[in-house]
Amino acid sequence: MRLTTKGRFAVTAMIDLALRQQRGPVTLATISERQNISLSYLEQLFGKLRRHELVDSVRGPGGGYSLAKLARNITVADIIFAVDEPLDATNCGGKGNCKVGRAQGASTCMTHELWMNLNRKMIDYLDSVSLQDLVDQQRLRQLEEENKARRAERGEVVLTRHSA
Repeated sequence: MRLTTKGRFAVTAMIDLALRQQRGPVTLATISERQNISLSYLEQLFGKLRRHELVDSVRGPGGGYSLAKLARNITVADIIFAVDEPLDATNCGGKGNCKVGRAQGASTCMTHELWMNLNRKMIDYLDSVSLQDLVDQQRLRQLEEENKARRAERGEVVLTRHSA
């Protein structure tokens, strides 16, 4: 079980959009360039995000995309499900027909409930993280990097935190 590039790119592009939309609609070309994601791939993802009413599009000169809702009202789960990202740790797709190699009459494998519980926890977690949370984290990271660069320019010793 792992998140594919579809989900990762959709979340990344939505963070980029949310960081910059206060200046007006954001073009997919600029997101593509900043995030190194294929423009045609972004067009496919944003078509799905638009159909799920997470983004709005504006056509013509000065056009682009903006969030259709406040960033605090969009969760990571919303984004991932909008782009049809499967989040399933089971081998049976959650159907319970995973009795391959099991005794006759058994309806699910021995670990089915374990993986179903993992699915629920994963969805609950992704549903608890808003796009605004990710935007705030990114802005904080950018401020820390800018402050670090300023201190380095002044010749100050720069200590860094290492995360586990």
